[in-house]
Amino acid sequence: MPAIIRKTLLHVETTLIEGGRAAPVPLKLIAAAAVVKNPWAGRGFVENLKPEIHDVAPELGALLTGMILEAAGGGERIEGYGKASIVGLDGEVEHASALIHTLRFGNHYRQAVGAKTYLAFTNIRGGANTPVMIPLMDKNDEGRRSHYLTVHFAIPDAPAADEIVVALGASIGGRPHHRIGDRYQDLKDLGHDATNPAAV
Repeated sequence: MPAIIRKTLLHVETTLIEGGRAAPVPLKLIAAAAVVKNPWAGRGFVENLKPEIHDVAPELGALLTGMILEAAGGGERIEGYGKASIVGLDGEVEHASALIHTLRFGNHYRQAVGAKTYLAFTNIRGGANTPVMIPLMDKNDEGRRSHYLTVHFAIPDAPAADEIVVALGASIGGRPHHRIGDRYQDLKDLGHDATNPAAV
């Protein structure tokens, strides 16, 4: 059964001034979200989630990726990326996880932007107007702290108890006036090998 989508939302914000100083390059944050009927709602405990994942996740991945690319002006412009989901109060966190933690969802986005890193994520349960928080990181370098960002917004009427909000996030640029270095310098300072940061 295909996704039953009640509404979509595109969120775009541009930061021109940060810390009282003009940004050398404005930071643009983008999110695309879909409010969908929870395909497992009202069915009790469903042991096998795979059929609905295969039906719904690819459609959402393609839809939201297209929305992000259109807003950004192309995948090559996107530097940071991430994903999030919120399941309504009648669902399980597993339902929120199911629709975003599958390559059938994420690979649409990953391939469209030419990414090498995994998609940072959040997945929670909540009611209508629960903040959607999409953590971002650099699509090619997970240690690049300038691109540790969060897209933050809310949908006043979603998710309903039997819905799931599914979202993708993107950044064009990193934090203005970034000045905390990156994890590689920390590893060097601590005497750790960057290829084996846990020293195991």
